[in-house]
Amino acid sequence: MTRDGFDPITFELIKNSFGSIVDEMALIVVRTAYSGVLKDVMDFSTALCDVRGQMIAQGLTIPLHLGSIPDAIAAVIAKYGDDVQPGDVFALNDPFEGGMHLPDIFIFKPIFFDGRPVGYAATISHHTDVGGRVAGSNASDSTEIYAEGLRIPPLKLYERGRPNDTLFSIIERNVRVPIKVLGDLRAQLAACYVCEQQFTKLLQRYGPATIERYKDALFAYSERVTRAEIAALPDGEYCFEDWIDEDGIDDRPIPLRVKVTVAGDELTCDFTGSSPQVKGAINATLSFTKAAAYGAIKYVLGADIPNNAGFFRPIHIVAPRGTILNCVLPAACAARGLTGLRTADLMFGVLAQIVPQRAMAASEGGPTGVSVGGYDAERRPFVFVEFISSGWGGRSHKDGIDGITTPISNNSNTPAEVVEAEYPITIERYEFAEDSGGPGRFRGALGLRRDYRLLEEEATLQVRADRQRFRPFGLFGGQSGAPSHNVLVRGEQATRMPAKFTMTMRRGDVFQHAQPGAGGLGDPLARDPAAVLHDVRNEKVSLAAARREYGVAIDPATWTIDAAETARLRATARCAVGDVVRDAESGDVPARL
Repeated sequence: MTRDGFDPITFELIKNSFGSIVDEMALIVVRTAYSGVLKDVMDFSTALCDVRGQMIAQGLTIPLHLGSIPDAIAAVIAKYGDDVQPGDVFALNDPFEGGMHLPDIFIFKPIFFDGRPVGYAATISHHTDVGGRVAGSNASDSTEIYAEGLRIPPLKLYERGRPNDTLFSIIERNVRVPIKVLGDLRAQLAACYVCEQQFTKLLQRYGPATIERYKDALFAYSERVTRAEIAALPDGEYCFEDWIDEDGIDDRPIPLRVKVTVAGDELTCDFTGSSPQVKGAINATLSFTKAAAYGAIKYVLGADIPNNAGFFRPIHIVAPRGTILNCVLPAACAARGLTGLRTADLMFGVLAQIVPQRAMAASEGGPTGVSVGGYDAERRPFVFVEFISSGWGGRSHKDGIDGITTPISNNSNTPAEVVEAEYPITIERYEFAEDSGGPGRFRGALGLRRDYRLLEEEATLQVRADRQRFRPFGLFGGQSGAPSHNVLVRGEQATRMPAKFTMTMRRGDVFQHAQPGAGGLGDPLARDPAAVLHDVRNEKVSLAAARREYGVAIDPATWTIDAAETARLRATARCAVGDVVRDAESGDVPARL
């Protein structure tokens, strides 16, 4: 124990207790949720906040919610102030008053001890449906918020322990699958009650004054470590840009731009220069933009920094109002997940200039959102929602990981068996797409292909995808991943579809989606030939691509590398690259970075 009475062992015990509480909340949601979006995809987060709304700890689910919970709880505190009583529970999903998009419903339960408020249990979950024009409430081709579903400002879902029957009835009557939605709301409530119980036990053991003291010490510790990590970065201004194909309404590219300034132990991300908000529903709120930036920054910082309010303090986010990264009414934002995840790629691109030893090339471009909704022969509704994840970009020391979501998302793919058991859909193909990963010294992850056949008479299909034009970028000589593609097969006719669309499927129709591959990192000609051989034998890279992209000659009869031919191929390729660079310097052809 130090002279001022601070005990590092007690600090560690309390810190880990905070983490255990929010992780237990997450497990409660998975165990009690009704929808596949929560129990399979795990598109939710849990947190514990103090009485001022500062986040003490976040659960083990989605980093993208890292920056959103503080803004949402701030909206509740701003509206209700001291009008908070034991037994109250607050709900909201309004993107323009603390929320992010309408399917994400926040639940906050104030925690009292000895008659005084001491904190908030917090959950946010993506709900299967919240009404609107398209089943799943996630369409990218809506043009204003009013078409997207039920909009809930900060309201009391419970008041002094009594349910707000009016609000529950409004929710029930405005969603297509009320049993799932209300069931998932109750899963959130169950997690909040568990948080209340466990935090109360912690208060009883140590006392409110001790918990408050060590909570503030935890904030200070996170801030101190974050500042130390930032201070170790080279000061300067760093810029990067990326492009979204289009918004599903206007066929024009959409720029995303960022300038990161490192000054001492503080870091500023300025997104000025990004596109004005667009007609389609891919606009993001400032809270979501902040969350994407925080998640990427936390990934590249070396230390294991606790997720709490202290981490945010040295980091400043700037995004002008009325832009695609800080939208205002009446912007549609149901499909804003695409933009947020692309913002994370943007951040990885700029951070690679600052900490190249922790760099990551572009991931798959954000999980593809697919929803299929309709009615069976007895007019019973079904709504299938999933977000398909492919993998990471190549890293400074390893290949990208195949078949996993981006580092700031942490979702899971829905098992094919679950889809087929619960919905009138057959998954006819689920596989990695050969040669889709961006070539590099460290290869980008492969894109996934998933084919869906509809078994019901008809249904509405909604798809949110991207990277058909602007492929996932490589870094430091690594090449882009393969583009995505969508195909609708009806009978004998196959129709190529755009990246974002809403349409009616008929019985027997097959929707084929191939995600883009992630970008590679480093010169492909520097890749270990043994790693190329391993990829070829696992059907991740074809024999032709091994020769063309990596300069590796493989004998398929013996599965051995022809060392002499490989040396010749690589020497020839390096000479060709040198000629291109020399021609570029003379102005004859554009240089490749």
